[in-house]
Amino acid sequence: MKQFFKFVFASMLGVFLSIIVFIIFISIITASIISSSSSSVEVKDNSILYLNLNYPITERSPSNPLEDLEIGPIKKEKILGLDDILKSVRYAKDDNAIKGIYLDASNVQAGMATIEEIRDALADFKKSGKFITAYSEVYTQKSFYVASVASKVYLNPVGYLEFKGIASNSVFFKGALEKLEIEPQVIKVGTFKSAVEPFLLDKMSDANKLQMTSILNSLYSGIIAKISESRNIPQDSLYKMANDLRIRSAEDALKYKMVDALKYKDEVLDELKEKTGIDKKKNLNTVSVADYATTVKPAETGKNRIAIIYANGEINGGEGDEETIGSEGISRAIRKARLDDKVKAIVLRVNSPGGSSLASDVIWRETVLAKKEKPVIVSMGDYAASGGYYISCAADSIFAEPNTITGSIGVFAILPNMKTFFNNKLGITFDGVKTGEYADFGQINRPLTNGERFILQNEVNKIYDDFTKRVAEGRKIQQTYVDSIGQGRVWTGKQAIELGLVDRIGHIEDAVKSAAKKAKVENDYMVVAYPEKKDGLFSLLSKSGDKIKTYFVEKELGDNYKYYKQLNKVANLRGIQALMPYSFEIE
Repeated sequence: MKQFFKFVFASMLGVFLSIIVFIIFISIITASIISSSSSSVEVKDNSILYLNLNYPITERSPSNPLEDLEIGPIKKEKILGLDDILKSVRYAKDDNAIKGIYLDASNVQAGMATIEEIRDALADFKKSGKFITAYSEVYTQKSFYVASVASKVYLNPVGYLEFKGIASNSVFFKGALEKLEIEPQVIKVGTFKSAVEPFLLDKMSDANKLQMTSILNSLYSGIIAKISESRNIPQDSLYKMANDLRIRSAEDALKYKMVDALKYKDEVLDELKEKTGIDKKKNLNTVSVADYATTVKPAETGKNRIAIIYANGEINGGEGDEETIGSEGISRAIRKARLDDKVKAIVLRVNSPGGSSLASDVIWRETVLAKKEKPVIVSMGDYAASGGYYISCAADSIFAEPNTITGSIGVFAILPNMKTFFNNKLGITFDGVKTGEYADFGQINRPLTNGERFILQNEVNKIYDDFTKRVAEGRKIQQTYVDSIGQGRVWTGKQAIELGLVDRIGHIEDAVKSAAKKAKVENDYMVVAYPEKKDGLFSLLSKSGDKIKTYFVEKELGDNYKYYKQLNKVANLRGIQALMPYSFEIE
């Protein structure tokens, strides 16, 4: 009995201490959140806005209640999404307290369309007469593209500027699957539907090389043209510099006028102090863009509303989250905006490589219903391809960046046959009974029968027919023409305009203004965003297990995480897909 009570009291003590620790932890977090929300950032006169772009830039600023909290392994990390970066730069343009921008763009981690929006916002900022100073020890090509818009571009005297042209590399898994004795059974429509190539081939097909060469040339010409304009260097000279790899040192970058001077950071800071009238012995008046964003007031006010609905990530069924598009979640957001009388127009912001064809159709249906009641304008981000284009095509008007990746009108299904893998590698065999010929249709422990393959091909053909029909109806063009520019082929936004898949080149701000004009409320509106962000602890606890697992896997695998991510996508594919190529990276 004595031993029994000993264990009981020990258990009670453990539970009690756990509760105390939990209460203390929650109290600290709550206090931090309250303190963070109540604290105000003071922007002093003659301040410089510090714009750091060296992190993965998402469409919207993440909701992180712990961004100002540092406890043990939890470190302070305050980052902004594209929405708040653009808002801050625009506001700073007319803010008398801000004299200029200090741009830190050493390793920009964003897609080309996102970079384009930021660069153009900075170009617009310069029209105010204020300066932008860019400094880095190393400029990647993406980083230099952004930095080239600055009034002054400085490089560390022993630093490096990368300028060599752009390339796209794909990863192929055919050899690995053969070694594992796994057969990828692919059913597709589209000569250019290259999303399945990594599992069938060990190199790019001729069709894929053709489309990728076309895309790279379109992207590259746009990059060269803007750098030429900003740095006042002839385009032919820039092409030759890249082709010959003439920029091999900091001295080369200065020699060919890619940068204005070679300076150490202390020299740059001294120059900024001089520009803002600060004594060299004192600190600069700087405010980070993350802090500055909290002081920015809404640019538009009014009783009418323009709803921006953010559709970001791969398209799947279900609710989705900040990184994926769930057909239920996005459909609900569109429906809510449609039924709200205060919302006069909808801007659907699409940044997606596609995904489930079924989920894409569910979202498409909601855009069609919304369009019957109020204007629907699409703003395309880095990607709006395959399923991403499917959910866009019904809009009244489509805006894209010149380097948006879009199109990819095609569908496929993939089902692995793992029978030999199970038999030879693991020693596992299968047997069973069934009530009908197709009762076990979809099993991965055997190959497809001819009848099953026929059924699946017909289903893929039907979905492709539906896809091209949706595009034809939405864009008011012939279905045969859609098929001729479809077939899974990927285009840039600039190319898509010429093909009639996109209406205008423009930013998300342009799409909002167009929506307001079409709704006849251009002088009286405010912008609201959907889906609503989860606040406070709800955002912390939402799928926290998945976030923690992803964090540690990414930390462990490093640069190889992208290969794990691609294989993981294949393992979790469900149903027929409208998805662009898996490996699409611009270097």
